[in-house]
Amino acid sequence: MSSLFPALTDGPPTRVAVRFGERSLTYGALAGAAGAVAARIGGAGRVAVWATPELETAVAVTGVLLAGAAAVPLNPKSGERELAHIVSDSAPRTVLAAPGARLPAALGELERVDVDAAAVAPVPSAGVSDEDPALVVYTSGTTGPPKGAVLPRRALAATLDALAQAWRWTEADVLVHGLPLFHVHGLVLGVLGPLRRGGSVRHLGRFSTEGVARELADGATMLFGVPTMYHRIAEALPGDPELAKALGGARLLVSGSAALPVHDHERIAAATGRRVIERYGMTETLMNTSVRADGEPRAGTVGVPLPGVRLRLVEEDGSEITALDGETVGEIQVRGPNLFTEYLNRPDATAAAFTADGWFRTGDMAVREPDGYVRIVGRKATDLIKSGGYKIGAGEIENALLEHPGVREAAVTGEPDADLGERIVAWIVPVDPQAPPGAEELAGHVARRLAPHKRPRVVRYLDALPRNDMGKIMKRALADA
Repeated sequence: MSSLFPALTDGPPTRVAVRFGERSLTYGALAGAAGAVAARIGGAGRVAVWATPELETAVAVTGVLLAGAAAVPLNPKSGERELAHIVSDSAPRTVLAAPGARLPAALGELERVDVDAAAVAPVPSAGVSDEDPALVVYTSGTTGPPKGAVLPRRALAATLDALAQAWRWTEADVLVHGLPLFHVHGLVLGVLGPLRRGGSVRHLGRFSTEGVARELADGATMLFGVPTMYHRIAEALPGDPELAKALGGARLLVSGSAALPVHDHERIAAATGRRVIERYGMTETLMNTSVRADGEPRAGTVGVPLPGVRLRLVEEDGSEITALDGETVGEIQVRGPNLFTEYLNRPDATAAAFTADGWFRTGDMAVREPDGYVRIVGRKATDLIKSGGYKIGAGEIENALLEHPGVREAAVTGEPDADLGERIVAWIVPVDPQAPPGAEELAGHVARRLAPHKRPRVVRYLDALPRNDMGKIMKRALADA
């Protein structure tokens, strides 16, 4: 198999590859430091990486991949029980960490290797195949202990090359982001993506609108973020002309990991003249669809299938939905070289995740527009509401609610109803907690924009919505709110 990162050996050695704050490594220096990591762990099957937002994490993961091993990125915010499960399940012998990083007791049995970003060793020529594991990334574990999705080298290469085609991503691009590095978005797209292209990544360490403005004004061409980050940008834009100017000069603004509310799309476009594009992926599939750089950046959609990815919508009985009407809701199923190979040590879960003819069941519900654009309406488990004989996606109701001037945040769920089957419940964080918009007002607001059967029947008010590290709303926690 060809190298995942040809620029480490064939590219200009003096070009900056990665930068974290004031610290940076050229391609030549990264090759040396990653080569040293590879030499240190040679022969290992799986290697844990304490994935702090630091230069050493990028060196560690690159080195593991150069060695032909599989990296297991660990979330530094995980609790002891979750870390203990991941270590027991993935069974690494070694954990790579930045010097001085404090590791929890759950990692106490592992050999610790501090990553030296100044070390120098040759890039090894590991004998690896396309199907060899590259990463074991653990899912969020919303329905039980986290499962380790085994991502082969083939999946990383396929996704990053497909995105390069869709986004016209080249070695000339400089990416800025402040995403965590223990998950697909920040690590695979945000670090390994630039390295595969031979470009540069500037990591903010911690997201801030000031950091975004500074880096985009200083030559960065692309910004990756999650909806929470873009919401903060939208909130800051009216009082920050420098931020608006910097965003307006970017080549590509990309949002992912959850749906970006239409209201924030429109506020950013109005202030900057640039539209954010969205893409759709999962831990198990990496990237499936995206709005293309030369396509229409339509708010509320995640574009079209990426090169090499096959996508279909199916009914509950498994029959394929062929209608491109923007209304018929079905579950997304995908096939392609971007898919994982298995859940580690979970043959039962792996078998259940695929249909008999090899399609991966995403659990995401969507409609397709007449031109093939995909619009996700929610998760099958938490966002598909069956009310009065209709199948309703929570996502479009949430977008409608967010257009109300009195709503700061919104989430929609269903709860049992003797008459309707399920009734629609809106969870609202009001702009003014002392004078929140009333339930009837919000119901009418939604009914006028969508349809009467999509209006919330119950409204509950919160100070904040529960979210995970990637900014996704944890709807299972709403029942306890």
